[in-house]
Amino acid sequence: MTAPRKHALLYLKLILTAVFWGGTFIAGRIVAREVGPFSAAFLRFLVASVILLVFVLRTHRTIPMLDRWQIFPVTMLALTGVFAYNVLFFSGLKTVTASRASLIITSNPAFIAIFAAMFFGDRLTFSRTLGILLSISGAMIVISKGRPLQVFEGNPGLGELYICGCVLSWVLYSLIGKVALSRLSPLVSVTYSCVIGTLLLALPAFSEGLGASVTSCSYLVWISIIYLGLFGTSLGFIWYYEGIRTIGPSRTGVFINIVPICSIILAFFILNEAIDASIVLGAIFVFAGVYLTNRT
Repeated sequence: MTAPRKHALLYLKLILTAVFWGGTFIAGRIVAREVGPFSAAFLRFLVASVILLVFVLRTHRTIPMLDRWQIFPVTMLALTGVFAYNVLFFSGLKTVTASRASLIITSNPAFIAIFAAMFFGDRLTFSRTLGILLSISGAMIVISKGRPLQVFEGNPGLGELYICGCVLSWVLYSLIGKVALSRLSPLVSVTYSCVIGTLLLALPAFSEGLGASVTSCSYLVWISIIYLGLFGTSLGFIWYYEGIRTIGPSRTGVFINIVPICSIILAFFILNEAIDASIVLGAIFVFAGVYLTNRT
C-alpha cells in the first residue's frame, strides 16, 4: 500500500475513533439507567481487557512483564483512568445528558496543559493560556446550564460534579501516563491499567449487585456494554495510538475535538436529547479554547 493510501486509511480510523468515543456517552447513558456505576465500569473493562490481552499476545507473542519500578505507576493509571474515571462517568450519566457530559469533559486538554506546566515545565504561551480560559469558561456555561455565576453558588447538580470528577481523574491519568510511558509502550500500559482496573472494580461491583444486574439487563444494555468495551475502549485506543505512532500526538489529538460534536449529534437522534442554547454557546467556547490550546 502506498504512503498516501496508508495515511488516508489512518485518517479514516481516527475519524471513526472520534465517532466511537462520542458514542460512549450515548452507550454509557443507556447502561447507567439499569446498572450501577461499579458494575457498569467492571463489565466495560472486563470486555476491553479480554480484547486488549488478545491484541497484546498477537503483537508481542507474550505478555511483557512489569519490573518493580513499573508496578506503582501502572496501578495508579488503573486507579485514576479506569476505576475513578468510570465510576464517576456512569454515576454522572444517570442524571446528566450525554451532550452536556461530553462538553464538560472536553475541558480536559486545558487542565492537562495547566498541570503539565506546573509539574513538567511545559511552556504556556499566551495563545495556550487564552485557550485554557476559554475552555474553562465553556465548561462553566455547560455545567451551569447557561448561568455560569451559579457555579460558585453550589447550584450545579451532583451529576455535573461527578462529570467534573471525571476531568480530574483523566488529568491525573494523563500526567501519570507521561511517567509510565517513559518505560512502557502505550499498548502495554493501557492493557495493564485495564486489567488491574477491572480487578479493582470486581469487589465493589459484586457488592453493588453485579449478579442481579447481569441477569436482569436488557439486550440494549448488553449491546451498549459490548460497544463500550470493543469500540469505545479497545479499538479506540489501538487506533488512537496508531495515529500517535504514525503522525505524532499533536496531529492525532486534533481528532479528539470531533468527539463532543459526534456525541451531541448522536444524542439528538438516538436519545432525543434537546440541544439548548447553553450547550451551543458552551461548545463554541470549548472548541475555541481547545483549538488555541493545541495549535502550534
